[in-house]
Amino acid sequence: MNFAIKRSKPNKVINKANLGMDLEEVINQSNEYYLNNDIAVIHKKPTPIQIVKVDYPMRSKAVITEAYYKVPSTTDYNGIYKGKYIDFEAKESHSTTSFPLANIHPHQIEHLKKIIAHGGIGFLIVYWSKFNEYYLAPFDVVYEFWKNKETDRKSIPYSTFKDKCYLIKEGYIPRLSYLKVVDEVYFKD
Repeated sequence: MNFAIKRSKPNKVINKANLGMDLEEVINQSNEYYLNNDIAVIHKKPTPIQIVKVDYPMRSKAVITEAYYKVPSTTDYNGIYKGKYIDFEAKESHSTTSFPLANIHPHQIEHLKKIIAHGGIGFLIVYWSKFNEYYLAPFDVVYEFWKNKETDRKSIPYSTFKDKCYLIKEGYIPRLSYLKVVDEVYFKD
């Protein structure tokens, strides 16, 4: 008898850390941990909508079939941590080179400027999907690019995130320990 040995290709390592999870889910899980452990109270802000039409096939199965946004939402999250108001926006970049400033709306920039002016903490959390990296981008770093977007770049280079923003480590509990980075950036003593 002649037995042939079949050689298999080496196993390719695939990072499945975020498979099926989007950025907001990861932040929401972290916020639930922070709330349940009395660390912070931070919530996702609901987007205000005006319901126009609802279908009622059965009373218990009402379906919204038409709605529109009442007003532009400000940012994604807000709350309180160590006695300070926190407000931030969550964004994703699918690029390997830059984060487009077009992903941030002017009313969000104005909102974050007001938060900072009143002594609050404002920032962005940006997930770079190609690198599976999360960064806390302080508002001042984002604003430097924003105010010059008409005459200079229309995006923030990935290298700026590496150099001037703060890597947030992903873990098990909490899933995204962004408050550890908030401590390092805003509560240095």
